[in-house]
Formats: sequence, structure tokens, C-alpha cells
Amino acid sequence: MNVLILCTGNSCRSQMAAGILASLDDRIEVCSAGTYPASRVQPLAIDVMKEIGVDISGGYPKNVSLYLGEAFDFVITVCDDANETCPAFSGRVGRRIHMGFEDPSFAIGTREHRLAEFRKVRDLMRADFSRLYTTEILPQMQKI
Repeated sequence: MNVLILCTGNSCRSQMAAGILASLDDRIEVCSAGTYPASRVQPLAIDVMKEIGVDISGGYPKNVSLYLGEAFDFVITVCDDANETCPAFSGRVGRRIHMGFEDPSFAIGTREHRLAEFRKVRDLMRADFSRLYTTEILPQMQKI
């Protein structure tokens, strides 16, 4: 089972989502990418993921062009439609899914306030990706 998770900068939401999904089942190969990759993964994203036992510190933002020749069972976009346009992936895809999440990297204020925003998005992603895994991905894996 191959899954590609996309957003714009590949520095926060797609990195967090990939970590969450990979932690649910080690049989899933999860990649993440963006149309305009940032220079690094957001440090606060790394911090809040460590809080739930998921290490994304080894990740780095990648351009979606790296994956154009590959086939994926699922391509999942995690952009917040209200704020940006999600990237399009023209490769071979079994199923496309959009799951919009606010970008916590835009949060301003104290470190604690920004961490709270990252935690909120992380927890929403964790619930939504757990549900997606149970209802969509696992049944597809059982067919293989």
C-alpha cells in the first residue's frame, strides 16, 4: 500500500499526517511532498509529534515532482481550502482524497499558544487519519 500526502510547503501538515499514518500500520509506505517545499520541517511540528511518540525529525520537505512517475493507491491533500490551493498530482492514483486542515505554522503569539495550535491540528489529523485508515485503507489492503 503506497500513500502520498500533499500540501504546499511539505513542512508541517503533510509531514505530521505522514507520521501519523505510518504509525498506524508499518505495511503502508507513506511519502509526503509539496508544490513549494520549505527549507525545513517546522520545529514545532516535530515537537508535538514527539509528544505522541511519532518521530518526524528525520523528514525534510520534498517537491512533488520527485513522485510524478510513481503509482499510489491513495493521494491525500491536507491543505486548508480557505487559505490556499492544494497541489494537483498527475501521477497514477487509485484514489484521491482531500482532508483540509488549518496551517498551524501561521499561528502567532507565545510559544505555548503556537504549540496549542499545532496540537489542535495534530489531534484532528490523528482522529481523521485513524478513521480513514479503518474505513478506507485497511479494507483496500485486505483486498490485495
